Amino acid sequence: MPWSVGGLRLGRDWVVAPEPGSLRARWAALTGAEGAERERLFRPSRSRGPAAGAAALPGQRSATGRFGREPGACPDPVRVLVEPFDEQWLLPDQRLIDLARPELWRVLDEHQLFLVEPPGLGAPLVTAHLPAGRLGRIRPLHRRPGGAEPNLAPGLPALLGEHFRGWVTPEDVLCWILAAARPGPRGYEVPLPAGPERWRAGLELGQRLLTVQLRGARGGEAPRLPGGRRPYVRSAVTGWPPALSWDEEGESLLLGAGCIAPVPAEAWTYEVNGVRVLERWFAARRAHREPGAQGLAALGPAEWPQAWTSELLALVTTVSLLAGLAPARAAFEPGPALPAERLRAAGVLPPPRWSRRPASVLSHQEEGPDGQFALPF
Repeated sequence: MPWSVGGLRLGRDWVVAPEPGSLRARWAALTGAEGAERERLFRPSRSRGPAAGAAALPGQRSATGRFGREPGACPDPVRVLVEPFDEQWLLPDQRLIDLARPELWRVLDEHQLFLVEPPGLGAPLVTAHLPAGRLGRIRPLHRRPGGAEPNLAPGLPALLGEHFRGWVTPEDVLCWILAAARPGPRGYEVPLPAGPERWRAGLELGQRLLTVQLRGARGGEAPRLPGGRRPYVRSAVTGWPPALSWDEEGESLLLGAGCIAPVPAEAWTYEVNGVRVLERWFAARRAHREPGAQGLAALGPAEWPQAWTSELLALVTTVSLLAGLAPARAAFEPGPALPAERLRAAGVLPPPRWSRRPASVLSHQEEGPDGQFALPF
């Protein structure tokens, strides 16, 4: 996957929130303030401030004039991935974001998937939502909207299809990466197998990992645990739970008076980069209530939304399934490798320089700063 992009740099924490109502409340508070108070709430950086305008993000509707003079209507929040397995909402207004990566927004659609390389080089992540946190480098599966051109070394699918005597899709290669990629001195290393049996085994394992990570996105069915292990709400979450804890004896996740069970130990202890996923998810939803929360970041729901309990149930299922697949992934062996000479002879290696850059997308006009039209790159 030659084309990769660094992560978004938001510059201010209040542009993301676990539910969209908070973002609309923050927008109203910011646009209702004036002068020094608006400046304080905005939290200017070297890249963005109320006095600057910016182009509209591709595919999004937002004003492009100087924010302090013409903020416009609140843009519709979009779903993004902020932390591993933590989907939140973002205000898609480039005037508020230090580095928004417009090239990623141009290829964001219902066909796109994003491979994310965590900084600690753990297992790779895949999401159908735009990665908008400090998640590591981002590799889109497709270089153009509509899945028209894969972000793969040119000629690779054809070579693999000829070698394994079958049709190889970009998603097949992505599944193989999920199963076989391992951290190396220069990032992830992806050995390609010489034998069709290992290829098919890797695709099967990778497809299971992909299905779990997508969590029903793109119209798929959300994965479920077997009936006896499926978590349920035993006691409703009310008020604001002061903490999230796990009861070993009852295999229960406790949120104040609320209770979700059964939650296996491997779900509670599941970590990414040394941080427990469930604890980080809960901390993000309590962030606006913490003593250190200031300004717009302190605006959030007054009561625990019921939708968050549903999200937590889905997250418990996701990390439980991934924990169950971890041993199989750790033990997976790709077998003898496809010779590098074969890849070089087919022109797959090294990938051409143009394949490392974003494609030129000229299918529509984009609005630049102050309403001027700009041609997309």
